[in-house]
Formats: sequence, structure tokens, C-alpha cells
Amino acid sequence: MNREMSEAVSRLKIEHITRYRYTAPVSFGLHRLVLRPREGHRTTVVSHKLRLWPQASLTWMTDVFGNHIAFAEFLEHSDEMTVINEVIMDLLDPETDEGAASMPRPSTVTLPVSYLQSEKAVVEAYAVPVYPDELEQVRQWTEQVLSTHPTSTAMEAVQTINTAIHRLITYRRREEPGVQSPGATLALSSGSCRDMATLGMEAVRSLGLAARFVSGYVESTASAAGRGSTHAWLEAYLPDSGWCGFDPTSGRATGLRHIPLGVSSHPRGVMPVSGTYDGSNGRSTGLSVSLTISRSGPGGVFSADNLCPA
Repeated sequence: MNREMSEAVSRLKIEHITRYRYTAPVSFGLHRLVLRPREGHRTTVVSHKLRLWPQASLTWMTDVFGNHIAFAEFLEHSDEMTVINEVIMDLLDPETDEGAASMPRPSTVTLPVSYLQSEKAVVEAYAVPVYPDELEQVRQWTEQVLSTHPTSTAMEAVQTINTAIHRLITYRRREEPGVQSPGATLALSSGSCRDMATLGMEAVRSLGLAARFVSGYVESTASAAGRGSTHAWLEAYLPDSGWCGFDPTSGRATGLRHIPLGVSSHPRGVMPVSGTYDGSNGRSTGLSVSLTISRSGPGGVFSADNLCPA
């Protein structure tokens, strides 16, 4: 790597610890881990290490969405299960010549979007609503939002939806598993990042656009202090720009501070840690999560306004 390139790269060190505790030793079923970051033309995974307690046998696969999935078969009983995810990543500054060449052109696609024939079978699968019974409610809400904020392109329409969710839905951290339906989020006017991303995904799909759910990390003040947690956002597919990320929690497009772990057509497809345990001898007493992201190299060079992080 030459001097100019080395100055254009920042290195992230990520440590994500998930710990489950039980009242007595339990046996664990197969666990599915979506914890290896997805790479892109400006992001590279330099090293990735998964450490588990109790001991477990790991096997890997790549799923239909291109996610790297680890399956853990635990070898011992325990009253605690700990998953430590350690990652080192290099991020290329998009302001360099090399990075600028990889930035998408400003999207000029208008609604309704027409996809290439060669892509239709795939994008149509990403346009199917997860909550079909609430499609009409979501469509009416989306139309109301867009009627008060006229847009000229599909990209502007998606960003308008993204901003509206940030403005109208109050963020509320929920410890319960799963997501609220879009109708529940609209009725309550509150939700977690998962709930807001799901509402955004379904709203974008109501326009006939392909959209997907994203689970990952965000480099932030909290994560720098070791108080971060996993995050969720959505991506919309535009024929002239590809998959572009939008974060309803912040109301902004995603950038290189967003680090995707997995993408899916359904929110349940990318839970970072999922599995079962035999609770006949003990019950769960809680879950704790810590996330620390530290950076070396040039600081403050990446803007959260960059549209397509991968």
C-alpha cells in the first residue's frame, strides 16, 4: 500500500460481547450467529474472531442474501453463554480519487420505478410486504407523507419517508425480542430502531420499490465509550444507484459509520444471535450487551451523508 493510500484508510477495531445468564446450568441447542461484517468496495474485513463460552463447534455458510452465517453447537452445559465478536476493518476514505470513483451517480429514477428485466425476479421478492394485512394502512400513511412533501425522484421519496419516521416516531429502546408491526408503530408513535426500520422498509415497498432490512453496528460516541449496541436500518434498491441505506432512527442516509452484519427481506432473518436452550433446569435471568468501536488513522473524515455504505 503506497503512502497516499495508507493515509486514506482508517482502521476500526470492534468488540461486541453478548452474555446470557441462567439460574442453573442449561443445555444449548443450535445457535445461529450473524456477526461477520459484510464487505464492500470501500470496506474490508482484515480479521474476524468469534469466541464462545461454553465451548462450541463452529461451522460456516453463506445464505441466499450473501450473509456469512456461523452455526454454533455447544459442547457443555452452563449457567452462562457468552459470545465475543472481535473484528478489525479497514475503511477507505471516499474523498480520495479511488473512493470518489466508487461513489454512485446521483439517482434520477422517478416513480413508479421500472427495473431491468434481468433483475425483476429478484427485486420483486424484496417488494413483497412482511405484513400484508397492514399494506393498505402503510400505503395510506406513505401517500400522506409524500403529498405534503412533493418529490421529483424515487431517491427523494425514500429519504422523505426516512425523515418522516424520524420526525413522527419517538425512539424507544425495547428489550422484547422481535419487531412491532408497522401498524403498531404508527399507532404508538414510538418504537425501537428495529421497529422504525421495519416501518420504513414496508413504506418503501408500498411504492413498488425493492427494500431490505439491515442489522449491524454504528460507530458513535456511545460505541467509542463501550456503551454501543446493535442497530437496524433499511436499504432501498434503485436501478441506477444499487442498494442505498437509510436510517430512520437518525433520519439520514447511511454512511461508512454504519457497518452492516446482515441483510434480509425479513427482519427475523438477521438477528445477530438466535437459538434455543433447554430450560427444564434453569431459566433466563437476563441478557447484557456491550459494543466498543475504536478508530485509528485519519479521524472525522467520513460523513453520515454518504449514500451507499457497501
